[in-house]
Amino acid sequence: MSRWARLTEQQIRKAEAEGKLTGLAGEGKPLPDRPGDAMLDAGEAVGFRMMAEAGALPEELRLKAQLDAVRAAWQATEEPAKKKRLMAQLADLQMRHEIARDARRKFLR
Repeated sequence: MSRWARLTEQQIRKAEAEGKLTGLAGEGKPLPDRPGDAMLDAGEAVGFRMMAEAGALPEELRLKAQLDAVRAAWQATEEPAKKKRLMAQLADLQMRHEIARDARRKFLR
């Protein structure tokens, strides 16, 4: 076990002994299923979760939600004109989402 792993375990055991880990929200329940986090770095996932809990939504995630909504609307419609308009909107949102994602990655380097 590495030095950091031992230190981490020591801090966890100390907090348990002091009772700091009892009565927490979600105690005794399984961890929430977050399949979207599987594609993120652990640090990014923690940062996104902290921002979400604080009520802040990063541009990248806001655009991802819009992408999902427009994609669902595109799949649900049958009108060719509306499909074409939604496809243009989808392309724009995809481009903006990629730009936001690249900006975040460059910032984190």
